[in-house]
Amino acid sequence: MTLLTEDQPCRFSAPDSPLASIEHYPVDSGPKEDYLDCMEPAVFGAVEPPKHSRGRLIMHGMVMFGREFCYAVEAAFVTPVLLSVGLPKHLYSLVWLISPVLGFILQPVIGSASDYCRSPWGRRRPYILLLGIMMLVGLTLFLNGDAVTSAILQDRNVKRTWAIVVVMFGVVLFDFAADFIDGPIKAYLFDVCSHRDKERGLHYHALLTGLGGACGYLIGAMDWGHSALGVVLGSEYQVIYFFSSLTWGIFLTMHLFSIPEKPLMKDHSSDSCPAASLLLEDPHHNGYGTVHKESPPLPEMRQRSFSALSEANAVTPSAKQPNSEVQKRMTLKSLLSAMISMPSHYRCLCVSHLLGWTAFLCNMLFFTDFMGQIVYKGNPYAEHNSTSYATYERGIEVGCWGLCINAVSSALYSYVQRLLLPYIGLKGLYFLGYFMFGLGTGLISLFPNIVATLTLCSVFGVMSSTLYTIPFNLISEYHKAEEEQRKLGSDEPALESRGTGMDCAALTCMVQLAQVIVGASLGALVNLAGSVIVVVLSASTVSLIGCLFIALFM
Repeated sequence: MTLLTEDQPCRFSAPDSPLASIEHYPVDSGPKEDYLDCMEPAVFGAVEPPKHSRGRLIMHGMVMFGREFCYAVEAAFVTPVLLSVGLPKHLYSLVWLISPVLGFILQPVIGSASDYCRSPWGRRRPYILLLGIMMLVGLTLFLNGDAVTSAILQDRNVKRTWAIVVVMFGVVLFDFAADFIDGPIKAYLFDVCSHRDKERGLHYHALLTGLGGACGYLIGAMDWGHSALGVVLGSEYQVIYFFSSLTWGIFLTMHLFSIPEKPLMKDHSSDSCPAASLLLEDPHHNGYGTVHKESPPLPEMRQRSFSALSEANAVTPSAKQPNSEVQKRMTLKSLLSAMISMPSHYRCLCVSHLLGWTAFLCNMLFFTDFMGQIVYKGNPYAEHNSTSYATYERGIEVGCWGLCINAVSSALYSYVQRLLLPYIGLKGLYFLGYFMFGLGTGLISLFPNIVATLTLCSVFGVMSSTLYTIPFNLISEYHKAEEEQRKLGSDEPALESRGTGMDCAALTCMVQLAQVIVGASLGALVNLAGSVIVVVLSASTVSLIGCLFIALFM
């Protein structure tokens, strides 16, 4: 089977049907765009998207700036906030379990559902908007829960209980939405961009992710409590909430209006879409048939990378049923089956992604607490007016500066990746990111002093940039290779059942699973070891295991 190319006009004929049947739908009866829209579901994988400007791609990537800004605030303050409201030490890691468990179960369903979303606004943007609103609500409860309960309740014990509940619910809701939103954002980029623009878009995503994290950690590193803005808004946390919510709202809006999406058609029948009814497979040819030369050709199409399960089915020889019928068969059971039976290279990518995120989260979620307790030797359970607690807070602020260094190095390393790629390839970059992170965190655990720790924070950015770009670049390469195989007429079932939405969701599921592992194990490890230094050692060990896995199985 052959796909349509730039030099090959798109012409169709139904087998064993008279040529006159085409005359019922003359080409000049409507604008060219009507035919493009009408034929979108049927030949969705065969049209190359237009090239987008740098400004459009940067606008599209701005959501990653806002998301990482808010993520930086969460990473820097979630453990101190939970401990300050009175959450017992042996329970503070369990707060990460609830949202990732739900996410691991629902992520593939959401990913595939977005593949079939028929909103007139597009397939991905409705999900991105909903999850963005959920992020904002979670951030509001997380940073303002203690202040709100203190203003409403007078009894100290009741206030403490409700403060823990509200803050925990805010953390879970924010974390749930922030993790979920990454899959639709990446699928949105893949849907509307050509293969070259995908690479450029992922590069801008990595760059803006680093810059957003740097700004978020920079905001957290400043002492807002004694500033004029802190006096006006009430406390340091309210100032940080003001900046976070404003940043997220602006950049989410920019993202949603950056590049238009073409919605899926609601009706694929021949009555509403006559051009699609002509896309019948010719059993006597490897490609589509051609119309008699007297008949005017349909608008020329350009090749395009496929992005959804329905699109993959539409361009393969075995796709003989409409999209609507395929959609009805897509159940939770079939989705899980598709993930379990994924090709080996996808499975290895998911495992390596799981190891990477487990190592990264071990370090990042508890780094500021590590700085406060181990490097500065403060006590988060001391009285808030004590010297020991003030020392701990100073450690938190310096930890934010370290995470700011991490974010800046992540942005810079995104450029270094482009320089190194021709020499060591994607696998080499993948291995290098894991190795540098494992080595750096190991040295931090051995030499927990201020200078060494802040210097080695730069390796965190190498890992961050690697996790946010390399796996998705590999997904894009895998899909491109599968598209080439479909051009050659491959009937392999794995090529007919995979979509960008589900594959991006599968990768994001590994982030959820990593959070489950970290939340379930680190609390017990800290209690067993009697020190939070074990979290840095765990990060180093898991990252080096990931290096071996990439070297042997990727």
